[in-house]
Amino acid sequence: MRLLIIGTLEGQIGAASKIARDRGAKVTAVPDIDMALDHLRSGKGADLVMIDVGFEIRRLITSMEAERISTPVVACGVEADSKLAVEAIKAGAKEYIPLPPDEELIAAVLEAITEESHALVFNSPRMQTVVDMAEKIAPSDASVLITGESGTGKEVMARFIHRKSRRASGTFISVNCAAIPENLLESELFGHEKGAFTGAIARRIGKFEEANNGTLLLDEISEMDLRLQSKLLRAIQEQEIDRVGGTKPVKINIRILATSNRDLQKEVREGRFREDLYFRLNVISLQLPPLRERTEEIGALADLFIQKYSKANGLPPRPLSESAMTKLKAHSWPGNVRELENICHRAVLMASGNKIEAEAIILPQVASAPVAPATPAPAVPAAPAAPAPATPAGAATPSTAASANKNLIGRTVADVEKELIIETLDYCLGNRTHAANILGISIRTLRNKIKQYGDEGATIHPSAHEDTGN
Repeated sequence: MRLLIIGTLEGQIGAASKIARDRGAKVTAVPDIDMALDHLRSGKGADLVMIDVGFEIRRLITSMEAERISTPVVACGVEADSKLAVEAIKAGAKEYIPLPPDEELIAAVLEAITEESHALVFNSPRMQTVVDMAEKIAPSDASVLITGESGTGKEVMARFIHRKSRRASGTFISVNCAAIPENLLESELFGHEKGAFTGAIARRIGKFEEANNGTLLLDEISEMDLRLQSKLLRAIQEQEIDRVGGTKPVKINIRILATSNRDLQKEVREGRFREDLYFRLNVISLQLPPLRERTEEIGALADLFIQKYSKANGLPPRPLSESAMTKLKAHSWPGNVRELENICHRAVLMASGNKIEAEAIILPQVASAPVAPATPAPAVPAAPAAPAPATPAGAATPSTAASANKNLIGRTVADVEKELIIETLDYCLGNRTHAANILGISIRTLRNKIKQYGDEGATIHPSAHEDTGN
């Protein structure tokens, strides 16, 4: 983990740095906001920024947002001043840490901000085969294409390959191609020169240069438009990139990993993905099986997530009851491991007693219609009675069909769609990838809907709404 500290923190910076380094962080310290922005633009990057509360935190965060630098910020102060803490959080800081630093508090914040341990948990024969292949090819510099349904753990596998590679001491950089608007993705990947376009107030080093001598993961690469695919192909072939607005190429030395939840061969056939890029990326292919085909791993994964969220919420870890485990194993898991993580998070918060019982395992409702006030239908003359036709077993009767539909009558399709999308995002705790998978739409389509509803003043789950700016 790369930690950037801004300010002197009145002599406490040494203590905070030591704690972070003892926890494995690579620490860089700068005296002010301008130097911090220069550091972030330069390609050196950071996974977390820690800033003295006496600085203009809002200016830092506003500047970072304007330049699409999405690193989380934590504020620190020598006194536990509640007013300063509130102001820092309102300005956009993720946390406020009182100083002198408490070792366990620093450790908890580092863990919470980085959020995932990226542990590869498995015990099924199918996953063992995939992991064995990953270990075999990890020491090479060959490009790897990791495929599988949304939520199967493709990024976790990519990080595993990086840790096992000769580049493990280098930087691992991940770019979600689906989460960044098309007109911004080129600059995000390749960087730009000052004045290259409106808003380019300074040179910005892109992810290719930031990952130099390390590994670059292009997550959901199938979402990249064809024009940018052409530039990406040249960068991979020539091991050099052109910054937007630049006048000369920049040499790079990186390993490319890519993921996709789509059938890229089909995308090639239908003209949405370049065939030459597909072959360049697909030197080695790893296919991750969906969770429903490796149900023997549900118990170990659930235990991992329960431990994680119990600790994060200050609760004692409780085991799953037998009925709760049975309920988990009977589910079809359309959202795979990511869905299991969300359900375990919710179960930790909902459970009472010494065990997590089945009642705390809240699974998505199948084919549930949005609830809305019924609109009375106009009166019509009664028709002569006729013998009721036989209803096939398992089919809805006319009365049950009318009951299911009456809550939709009088509403527009757009209104029903909006409610369905917002409720699904709430269920998924704002996780767009999971929500898009459940809804059966692309992440890009969902992002556009979120922006539209936000502009209309709708209340959107914060994680989903904030993620649209990536």
